[in-house]
Amino acid sequence: MGKGFVSAVFDERIIPDETDQGAISIHLKRYIFARDFCRGKQVLDAACGTGYGTHNLASVAHHVTGVDLSSEAVKYAFSRYGLPNISFQIMDVCSFAFPDDSFDVICSFETIEHLRDVETYLRGVIRVMKEDGVYLVSTPLSAHSTHSPKNPFHCQEWNLEDFKRLLGQHFNLIKFFGQKRKQMTIHRWLAKADIFHLREKIHSRFLRKCLSSAVGTTPFRDMRLDDIDIVENDFKNADYIVVVASSPKKGS
Repeated sequence: MGKGFVSAVFDERIIPDETDQGAISIHLKRYIFARDFCRGKQVLDAACGTGYGTHNLASVAHHVTGVDLSSEAVKYAFSRYGLPNISFQIMDVCSFAFPDDSFDVICSFETIEHLRDVETYLRGVIRVMKEDGVYLVSTPLSAHSTHSPKNPFHCQEWNLEDFKRLLGQHFNLIKFFGQKRKQMTIHRWLAKADIFHLREKIHSRFLRKCLSSAVGTTPFRDMRLDDIDIVENDFKNADYIVVVASSPKKGS
């Protein structure tokens, strides 16, 4: 993670005003994807961070409640993204302080991998979610499930089959999507062929940008929403799993 990214997060929480466009686009793409499920609904943005996604959902939702454990992030969200149909609260997503059946839609992007008690979290999601509600979740796609990820902020990461198994214990209807960066075939081929990891040794932003442009792919830092795809059941070259789950198994 580059210096610009480190200065732009509260423990991985992005501040859009201080973050490269590419990183913002990767995260915001999921909120754009979620909006069709949120129109006119009561929505919970669980682990909302600095609130940019909550604000995006509020453009279509009846009301969005954003919660996060970080008081610093919530304070920033309230000051930067406050709207009449948004409320922000300091709250642990493993201990929701809401009545049962409170929300039509629960969005929780890039959250579940940060939690030590995933089962308690999922039971809480189901408790505060209406019977006909929808749960949208995303997580990095790992080649192998692990409880010791390289990312120091993650408690675990899953491969596709294990993540399917986890959510299948709690929901009856689940659709799985792959989120990926649009890359030209030659770019993907060069990445796979880079057995000496030369790309990792190129520290110059200018040189990286030139290499990406030369193979017809938008440089990571310059990516826009149109440079990213979320496609059902397509995980070839995907970096993230995005899930739409419904019909919760109450009491699971």
